[in-house]
Amino acid sequence: MEDAWKTQIEGLGAFIRTQRNLAQLSLREMAALTDLSDAYLSQVERGIHEPSVRVLRAIAKGLNLSASSLLAEAGLVDVEPAATAPDGAAAPATESAIRSDPTLTDSQKDALLGVYRSFGSGNSGPAAQ
Repeated sequence: MEDAWKTQIEGLGAFIRTQRNLAQLSLREMAALTDLSDAYLSQVERGIHEPSVRVLRAIAKGLNLSASSLLAEAGLVDVEPAATAPDGAAAPATESAIRSDPTLTDSQKDALLGVYRSFGSGNSGPAAQ
């Protein structure tokens, strides 16, 4: 059980590092955005420290991610079940891509997901256009 948690924390750190790199932020820039030290952020990214919910929220805000997506990555909240198309097949990764886009605010993500879902719900299959 301990190994599974350590693996989860290391995965979270790798996810944070990847998102920081995608945002083209140095550790120092990220530290300034989160009011955390760059040394502490480095330890979180390497899976050495287990961040608190407050720290995860600060990191999410600094990366312009939703706190819920970061908390889900940390394993602290359940991930929403995958959406399905009307035929029961798994929906495309579009919703996942929208949720993980660091350039969108939470309200923009909600709006895009609402529009995307409304288009899908009006279609009865490939022939409906």
